[in-house]
Amino acid sequence: MTDAHRRKLPIGIQTFSDIREGDYYYVDKTPHIERLANQNKYYFLSRPRRFGKSLLLDTLRCLFEGRQALFEGLYIHDRWDWQQRYPVIRISFADGVMQSREGLDERIREQLRVQREQLGITHHHKTDIPGEFSALIRAAHQQRGQRVVILIDEYDKPILDNILVPERARELREGLKNLYSVIKDADPYLHFVLLTGVSKFSKVSLFSGLNNLNDITLDAPFSTICGYTDEDIDTVFTAELPGLDREAIRQWYNGYRWGGREVTSVYNPFDVLLLFQKHEFGPYWFESATPTFLVDILKQRGVFTPSLDHWETEYELLSQFDVDQISTEGLLFQTGYLTIQQVEEPLRGYRQYTLGFPNREVETSLNHALLPSLGVENAPRERRTLFRHLSQHDIAGLEGHLKALYAGLPHDWYRNNPIARYEGHYASVFYSHFAALGLDVTVEDASHHGKVDMSVDFGGHIYLFEFKVVEQLPEGKALAQIKHKGYADKHLASGKPIHLIGVEFSSVQRQIVGFEVETLA
Repeated sequence: MTDAHRRKLPIGIQTFSDIREGDYYYVDKTPHIERLANQNKYYFLSRPRRFGKSLLLDTLRCLFEGRQALFEGLYIHDRWDWQQRYPVIRISFADGVMQSREGLDERIREQLRVQREQLGITHHHKTDIPGEFSALIRAAHQQRGQRVVILIDEYDKPILDNILVPERARELREGLKNLYSVIKDADPYLHFVLLTGVSKFSKVSLFSGLNNLNDITLDAPFSTICGYTDEDIDTVFTAELPGLDREAIRQWYNGYRWGGREVTSVYNPFDVLLLFQKHEFGPYWFESATPTFLVDILKQRGVFTPSLDHWETEYELLSQFDVDQISTEGLLFQTGYLTIQQVEEPLRGYRQYTLGFPNREVETSLNHALLPSLGVENAPRERRTLFRHLSQHDIAGLEGHLKALYAGLPHDWYRNNPIARYEGHYASVFYSHFAALGLDVTVEDASHHGKVDMSVDFGGHIYLFEFKVVEQLPEGKALAQIKHKGYADKHLASGKPIHLIGVEFSSVQRQIVGFEVETLA
């Protein structure tokens, strides 16, 4: 149903009752919640930060506590037994940064104290953390006469905040394991358990035998349990759309998938709500708290940036995450910088995943953040220069700019950066420089005859780039390949001028030594 009534935007509000009682927009997630509550007992859900995990948990809390009035008009209202009310224990590690085991233990004890207070449990025998958590669960069960619901928000944040200091991260992991290990033996007293976070740590390292934890991160029925769909934007938020380019909203903020193309893609709620408030497109999610460890790890590993938009991997690497073993694709996927574009199953039970950027915001912002690690020291200035030449379709100016860009890469960068050890670093600088501008860039743009290295569609012109590495002198092979393979054929029907550009890099001089252009008007 379309809602033309303008409501308040729930920016940063994670309390379900505040949203329902305060005339805020609310996207009804209770169809998913009803399925979740009735299918199983132990769940785990991974989603990137600012995707609505905290609101999801608070909605579940209100539901299990039987706060019926808050659900008036929602899907679940007439499908829930409101006579059943359950004691709820909710623990969150979303706030603050803990940098020691002592600080973590103190935070856990304080949260257990608050939960006892909210449940009206007055008897407390101080012991170790597992003992106190166990006692809290048993006391809540005995007092209310119902099994207990446990909701844990950002279960992994203390570890992630310290991931670049492995020894400290391991200490914090053991402290969390100390808490979570209680859940398995408390089974007779539990009705429902959900843990949410960004990463998926192995059950062995963190949950101590809780093998029945059902990971619904990639389950198709729950793919839209967090985030907004296109339908949500067009119905719930219809009053916010006038004056905004609907297709631009889709290109900038849609595209997150937890499953193959058959699942519905979603928008990050944080981005959409800020867009509606400010009426300006911007990298709101990316700028809100992009972890520095992400860029540091990518720099250390020398990632070939053009591969980020078509990264092929397997489930084991996609879900692999631990203090001493973090796959690059697992890190990028779980933190939300890459999403699933395609799933193939060539053999039964063996799935191959292709990852890529979810949208323009992430592609632009991540490449911008990576440019310094690629040796580009004054990225904003270089970006303005690139934009000026492309806007004026000044090919000679573009050539001069790109040659100066490579000539300005520090010599120390070539010696110290691992990406400089193979030829792909030339293409990485080239691609990331264009992508950071927010252009429509396609890497390995496919045609019937092969794939051109990079295409750019901007300002009514199409630019096709082919890269070659030569020893010292230009050989003319890059442009020759574009023409021989007919890479421009698929673009001829567009009617746009097409610039064929062959770029040759010298592995000895570490500069562009060949820049040949042919324009098809």
